[in-house]
Amino acid sequence: MARKLLLKNDHIAGINTLDVYQQHQGYEALKKALTMKSEDIVSEVQKSGLRGRGGAGFPTGMKWSFIAKPEGVPRYLVCNADESEPGTFKDRYLMEYHPHILIEGMIISCFALGANTGYIFIRGEYMFVLRKLEIALEEARKAGLLGKNILGSGFDCDIFVSPGAGAYICGEETALLEALEGKRGNPRMKPPFPAVKGLYQCPTVVNNVETLAAVVPILEMGGEEYAKIGIGKSTGTKLMSASGNINKPGVYEVEMGLTMQEFIYSDEYLGGIKNGKQLKACIPGGSSMPILPAYLVTKTINHEDRLLTYESINDGGFASGSMLGSGGFMIFDEDQCIVRNTWNLSRFYHHESCGQCSPCREGTGWLEKILYRIENGQAQMDDIDTLFKVQKGIDGNTICPLGEAAAWPVAAALRHFRDEFVWHVENPDLAQKQNYGLAKYAEMRPKPEPQPTN
Repeated sequence: MARKLLLKNDHIAGINTLDVYQQHQGYEALKKALTMKSEDIVSEVQKSGLRGRGGAGFPTGMKWSFIAKPEGVPRYLVCNADESEPGTFKDRYLMEYHPHILIEGMIISCFALGANTGYIFIRGEYMFVLRKLEIALEEARKAGLLGKNILGSGFDCDIFVSPGAGAYICGEETALLEALEGKRGNPRMKPPFPAVKGLYQCPTVVNNVETLAAVVPILEMGGEEYAKIGIGKSTGTKLMSASGNINKPGVYEVEMGLTMQEFIYSDEYLGGIKNGKQLKACIPGGSSMPILPAYLVTKTINHEDRLLTYESINDGGFASGSMLGSGGFMIFDEDQCIVRNTWNLSRFYHHESCGQCSPCREGTGWLEKILYRIENGQAQMDDIDTLFKVQKGIDGNTICPLGEAAAWPVAAALRHFRDEFVWHVENPDLAQKQNYGLAKYAEMRPKPEPQPTN
């Protein structure tokens, strides 16, 4: 059985309550942290090699080390719980069933950063989770784990939950800070970065739910022991949200370095493709990440095993790889229509664009329109080339990464499944009738052969 750190008590009834959590070593890491120097805690996180679990994969300890420390100015810790990436739901699971590991991780992190206030910014659709978090926070306050003089240490800290309005853009950390201040969630220009001027123009660290929860096992076992789990620069465990045409969808905690072959087909994890179908494609890190065709899902372009690590999934760059991202692992079987899927994603990103940047505001609309025409048998052959030009005009030309999130899925779909786009244009009558995709795609599509990359 794979080693679990965050979900090790998943089988225990009532683990979401303070009493049961404490019966299973809950808040012992906090007691240990309060006897340490704040810089020593930061050092342990750096030794662990923990990387941000929200999507970017930036080293957490390094991010913490950037926080400015001006005299007389408060610092803040903000938990990014605006989990709006399609295909991703692992943070919801943590907050709903294991709220105290997040709270404990946040208190430790606040102590390490010299912050006395923490905020959990949660997406508006998660109101039922918000209520569970508030119950857990109140339990912690009554037990003296939050508030003044925590456990007699002299350290004061409190945590508050703030709901958003359900905007995808607020997953970007500066847009989140704008929304937390009560303003429209538009991304800020950088620099200055949040570590210097963040919430209320004060030094701020923004971390994902899973990232902050991972601080607890790091303090329990030590940074060096944590770093022994995984491979290379991908250390520890990772929560994966698995969905799509698989036998066992759900949230899984895996050790970094597990092969994608085992993750998809073993009974311990996803249990294979549903209804005995063939694997067609996979998006390994949430909808904004490039799609991988079947022959690149379990093997790299050099025929090495594709691993669940930041480096292996990105092997070959976007020409033959993708990104681990937020761990939103989506599987597509042979019956699925890539054109329809790409159009559906483009509808989402067009709707969620804040409109601040012209390339994103206008470009996402054009992506949706052209993909609609192709999907519904109303396109010309040159629309395919136009589609590629539009996504290229968005990529890298916006303030925040939403532009890339809209462009990358289109670019990857055209790169790996261009023949399906051509088929839609050449067969308009069939394209209009097929709606959700033709099983015959698997027969009609030429089998892609790996091409050597320079």
